[in-house]
Parts: sequence; structure tokens; C-alpha cells
Amino acid sequence: MDKIKWCTGKREGLSLIEPNSNLAEAYIIKAEEALESLRVNIIKDWKISTAYYTIYFSLYSLLVKIGIKCEIHSCTIEFARQYLNEYLSEDDINFAEDSLKARIASQYYVDRTVSDVQFNKMVKSAPEFLVKCKSILIKLNEKRINEIRRSFGKLEL
Repeated sequence: MDKIKWCTGKREGLSLIEPNSNLAEAYIIKAEEALESLRVNIIKDWKISTAYYTIYFSLYSLLVKIGIKCEIHSCTIEFARQYLNEYLSEDDINFAEDSLKARIASQYYVDRTVSDVQFNKMVKSAPEFLVKCKSILIKLNEKRINEIRRSFGKLEL
């Protein structure tokens, strides 16, 4: 919970907003567009970035459906770990974290490499992650959204 608390204290970290299904759908569209870019790119670094953004936008769609805003990617992932663990497994969360690290390594550093194992996992699993998040969007009903918001809101005080 310490990381969540830290994230709520940051200006661009986790905060409550109004739940927004339309915005959630817009982020799913962004995830689908990133996935399409993944399919047409041939450069490894760009495939890593587009695979990551497929994953990230898919995950972020869940947050905005619940009514959570966050501009710090690691905080978005930590929110999912703490509050969406009935929908996403620890493997799913670790995959998102490892994908974030791979994207940072490939996008910001010329002396770091992403292993072929991680690269292949991202390319193979990003579409599956998107489908899983779409399924979760359907399962997130108003009752569960309110429970998550209440639980998170206690931390924000």
C-alpha cells in the first residue's frame, strides 16, 4: 500500500475522477491502434513501444471506467495490482511491469537491450492482454466500481 499512498501524493499520480465509460472506450480504441502499429512495424524498438502501449492503454481504460486518473505509468500498474487483482493475475501485472521496463530500456537508452524472450512475450501477449481488459470492462459493474472507489478514496483523504 505504500506505493499507492506515494502515488496519491504526486501531482500527476492517482486521483479520483468521475467514472467515464466513453473515455474507457476511447482508450480501448487507442490500444487497438497501438496493436495495429505493432503488427505493421518492423523495427524492434518500435514494436516494443507499440506492444507496451497496447498493454498500457488497455489497462488505463479500466482505471477511467472506475474513475481513476493517473499519469504515472508505474502507479497505474500498482493500482491494478492492489485493486484489480480479482480480474488480473500477478502474472498479468508482472507482464505489464516488465513491458514498461522494456519500453523504457528501448526508448530512452542506446546501451540497453531487451531480451528476445521479453520481446517475443510482448508481441505475443499484448493482443491477449487487450482482450482480457475488454472482458474486464464488461464485468466491471456499478456496484464493484463503487466498492473500488470507496476503498481507494479512504487512502486519498
